[in-house]
Amino acid sequence: MRAVVPVAVRRLMVHELRALHSLGVWSVRRRHRIPAGALPFSYTEPQTGTMWVLFSASVLETVVLALVVPWPLVHLILLVVGVYGTVFVVALHAACVTRPHVVEADGSLRLRYGALFDLRVPAPLITAARVERRYDGGGLVRVDENGGLDLAVGSGTTVTVELAEPVEFVRPLGRSGSARTLRFHADDPRAAVAALSRKPLKPERTAPSSPPGPPG
Repeated sequence: MRAVVPVAVRRLMVHELRALHSLGVWSVRRRHRIPAGALPFSYTEPQTGTMWVLFSASVLETVVLALVVPWPLVHLILLVVGVYGTVFVVALHAACVTRPHVVEADGSLRLRYGALFDLRVPAPLITAARVERRYDGGGLVRVDENGGLDLAVGSGTTVTVELAEPVEFVRPLGRSGSARTLRFHADDPRAAVAALSRKPLKPERTAPSSPPGPPG
């Protein structure tokens, strides 16, 4: 399978399966792998309207083709493709809703975009975080000449994170890269920055108990 199917195709196939699985997770109002003590941060606000427009257009296209195509076999094929396309639009959005960004209890960061992108950043590497709204246009994942990674939603980002050293990441289609500055979108950027700036709680140390005195 690995020798025959290109990496990009394999990753897209896995993404489709995970997106369809997300429909079930979304239907029971759960989210994917949020550890205890972690804070999730959604990023879907800029794309929600676009997703529902695509959903409506897909439904309309499916209905129109079902009415105008007279040949039974072609009609069936187009109906299956149209229904699957409509379901997949919802599944893509469900994957984003159920896989938010996460700031864990130890201060580490997990950046995600649905099932297409997943990057973990250990807490010791994070040196600074700030609210910074940027709109540069372009695609989902972009890397600039200064080693900055943009994980954009609606072509924009709202949070910038500086790192002590570069981290490795994998693009949606399988290419790898590294970045020392991370820029991503969070619907509530101030809360995300506050979570990244907090100090992880350390367990309290109890004073050693005094040795028992001599028997009375």
